[in-house]
Amino acid sequence: MTAKIFKRTLVTSALPYANGPLHLGHLAGVYVPSDIYVRYLRQRGRDVISVCGSDEHGVPITLKARNEGISPQEVVDRYHAINKKAFEDFGIFFDIYSRTSNQVHHETASEIFKTLYEKGVFLEKTSEQYYDQEAATFLADRYISGTCPHCGNPSAYGDQCEQCGTSLSPTDLVNPVSTISGSKPVLKETKHWYLPLDKYEPWLREWILEEHKEWKSNVYGQCKSWLDQGLHPRAVSRDLDWGIPVPVEGADGKVLYVWFDAPIGYISATKELTPDWELYWKDEETRMIHFIGKDNIVFHCIVFPTILKAEGSFILPDNVPANEFLNLENDKISTSRNWAVWLHEYLEDFPGKQDVMRYVLCANAPENKDNDFTWKDFQSRNNNELVAVLGNFVNRAIVLTHKYFEGRVPEVTGLTDQDRATLEEIKSIALCVEQSLEQFRFREAIKNGMDLARLGNKYLADTEPWKLINTDPERVKTILNISLQICANLTIVLDPFLPFSMKKLRGFLQFGECTWDQIGTPDLLEAGHMLGLASLLFEKIEDEQIQAQLDKLHLTREENEEAAEVSPQKEEITFDDFTRMDLRVGTILEAEKVSKTKKLIKMRVELGIEVRTIVSGIAEYYEADALPGRKVCVLANLAPRTIKGIESKGMILLSENPDGTLHFVEPSGEAVNGSEIN
Repeated sequence: MTAKIFKRTLVTSALPYANGPLHLGHLAGVYVPSDIYVRYLRQRGRDVISVCGSDEHGVPITLKARNEGISPQEVVDRYHAINKKAFEDFGIFFDIYSRTSNQVHHETASEIFKTLYEKGVFLEKTSEQYYDQEAATFLADRYISGTCPHCGNPSAYGDQCEQCGTSLSPTDLVNPVSTISGSKPVLKETKHWYLPLDKYEPWLREWILEEHKEWKSNVYGQCKSWLDQGLHPRAVSRDLDWGIPVPVEGADGKVLYVWFDAPIGYISATKELTPDWELYWKDEETRMIHFIGKDNIVFHCIVFPTILKAEGSFILPDNVPANEFLNLENDKISTSRNWAVWLHEYLEDFPGKQDVMRYVLCANAPENKDNDFTWKDFQSRNNNELVAVLGNFVNRAIVLTHKYFEGRVPEVTGLTDQDRATLEEIKSIALCVEQSLEQFRFREAIKNGMDLARLGNKYLADTEPWKLINTDPERVKTILNISLQICANLTIVLDPFLPFSMKKLRGFLQFGECTWDQIGTPDLLEAGHMLGLASLLFEKIEDEQIQAQLDKLHLTREENEEAAEVSPQKEEITFDDFTRMDLRVGTILEAEKVSKTKKLIKMRVELGIEVRTIVSGIAEYYEADALPGRKVCVLANLAPRTIKGIESKGMILLSENPDGTLHFVEPSGEAVNGSEIN
């Protein structure tokens, strides 16, 4: 089937939350690939616009404001400015960087909600939701914490347990507590509007699973998994005082759920950018591409397309090239633990080296699986690739031209078969880069682009002009002319990836910007053209610089451990509450990892009164083979729960350190199975 040719392209990049600064994970997952792709399309002369902006609603914003004792608006104003500047400093270009607190966005999101409401798309449901009586407010999921019913983590949130990864509802939590007041919340009736995803499931199956088999495997696979599990109605409103008010009667104190309003930010940003916004959103000749991280796949591939389909007048995304996550030094990037490389700090420590980081993040992009950023790899790629391959070739070609021909491009005096093959290879390499970019394979594209510098180095090494200059200066003219043509082509091929460095190289060559179609054109640099003076295109990064970064991270880890606090005491219980718990000593007889899970272990435990099956989320801390024979403390009269199809009868007691690690609460070796713990 022939691919459709579009008149224009709309590129959207995930709206970052305006509740903190940007780190390398953000760039690697979304913004470097997005910027590369847009720059490439512009070189091709395509009609393309790129939109992004700050996501300024939602619970993380209100939590940040509450913790700092300021208003949500003050939070988003601060981080909108910080992140906008960080993007600019790294050469990440958007035609508009908007924000969802703008009036045009409020109006646009309200209009779309009202359209769906008036068409009867939404379901209205009254349900019970946790309410904080002391704070006199309904509690969003992240304002509630409690014990996970699956793994026993005492610090699970109302939407997810970050220990075992299970999605939760607030009512699933054991002993729920309001994070606002610390009190026990009560259930209270509230009305909300729901998007009936289940009604759109047959259409989504056809649209995604049949019409978009070309999507990346990680995106297609996650969508298929969601669809195979069956879709359910999803609330589009929340009881909050920060956000876009639900624009219907009887909705006082309710706002649009952030996942509903945030993607509409792409539409409102385009409205701000151009009066012709409908060409990019309602014309079938427009191709829409969403660049996102994997945590946003369901919203951009299932939820947002359903909203657009239900509204009826908008186009749908043609591709969603989502990346996986980037880890840092073999550990998950964590903003709460400050385990991250912040963009502004990087530029302070490595001024002028934006392209080095862009290169490393592209060459090591987490395209189909999570990848790891290490400072040693950063140093190696800079020194062994950018300096030794690209910088070395450019420097040799320009310096030799100044040395032998007073800095003027020499003429071609005759071509050998090797010369012709080298010139043809320029076009072949560019074609490989082009094909990789068109298919969103950015790691492959940057490798192919660097092959052009490798070609130049090999050509110089094979022809050895420094040996021929005294015996065959006419041949040297041709060699250096071809070498300089490769340099000129590099400024085009690598410009999407290394915009700062290619601008610098154009300065060395005294050469203007060219289009992609000019790659391989004979005599991009005409004979007699005067070159500028060359300096180092890239500089070697020393061990001391890398050790400083590792020391900074090590210090961060130590500070995190020192700052970690023991959890505060929970609300008081009576002695009668305690006596209702039947705590017993037991011995683990058998243990095995639960298949298709990362954290769950199934155990058979001898409790004296009987042998029980208990499932616990401890696989990160204990090997199943090492557990048989260990004595444990068990809450024996906990109501049974089914976890991954296994009935778990009881809960093994664990202590949790401030760093999140778990340890068995072990009775003495003299305690017999079944003995009560009082």
